[in-house]
Amino acid sequence: MGFRTWVKRWFSHRGKALSLYRSGMAKANKRDYAGAIADYSAAIQAPNIPKDVKAMAVYNRALAYSAMHEDDKAAEDLAAVLEMPGLPANIKTHAQQRREWIRQRDAKRADRAAQREHG
Repeated sequence: MGFRTWVKRWFSHRGKALSLYRSGMAKANKRDYAGAIADYSAAIQAPNIPKDVKAMAVYNRALAYSAMHEDDKAAEDLAAVLEMPGLPANIKTHAQQRREWIRQRDAKRADRAAQREHG
């Protein structure tokens, strides 16, 4: 494969992944979280996806899962972001903060449920 073919293929994979990512963002903005998750998941599974696009898609899929109160899946995605090598520290900081926020929200829910049960 020549350099030109490689460059075209790289940009087309990146373009496809970015298109899916942007579609997921548009759906999330319309509160179509299931549709957003489907698009983010497709972007994540795209061949040769650049690591920055994958990180954004995984992080935003976690936010969509969180919005649907699927906190286990959100936490799993956030943990995956934290394990990705080479990401800027601010992305990992945001992922860690969101994971802590989800943990605190779960703890509050559990406390309210226990109070209703015993109250």
